[in-house]
Amino acid sequence: MTTTSPGAVLVLGGARSGKSAFAERVVTESGLARHYIATGRAWDDEMAARIAHHRESRGKGWTTHEVPLDLVGTLRQIDSAENTVLIDCMTLWVTNLMMEERDMAHEFATLGAHIETAVARLILVSNEVGLGIVPENRMARDFRDHAGRLHQLIAAKAGEVYFIAAGLPLKMKG
Repeated sequence: MTTTSPGAVLVLGGARSGKSAFAERVVTESGLARHYIATGRAWDDEMAARIAHHRESRGKGWTTHEVPLDLVGTLRQIDSAENTVLIDCMTLWVTNLMMEERDMAHEFATLGAHIETAVARLILVSNEVGLGIVPENRMARDFRDHAGRLHQLIAAKAGEVYFIAAGLPLKMKG
């Protein structure tokens, strides 16, 4: 049986759909202390620029944690009823886990268990990558499959799920 966490929110959408801006509004409206877990790694200059842009656009009032791998360890450290935690983004975390050849099933199960017991409000942002064509190479197909499994797990546990398209939120659950 899956335990649903009313304080967990999954925000899905495509690239440049407005999901991060939506998630940031949800966090700000909570009135709680704002924590931002950034899972992205600056593999190249473009990604470094994207990270800098996200940091700048958030503005002041956020505590930022750069966490490419140990997501649950960081979540445990800041798990408090006074905190809202935005994790952006889950698909970058999947990429990092794959690059480090981590046990995906174990990592996902550990995150799922934490979502069920967390007292902090969790806002999890992720790219929906399963709506397009079947990727042509094995690694890309594995990535799509891992992301899809992770989304299903989080959606089952989250109290609310939103799909964002063209900056418009569609509430799918909650």
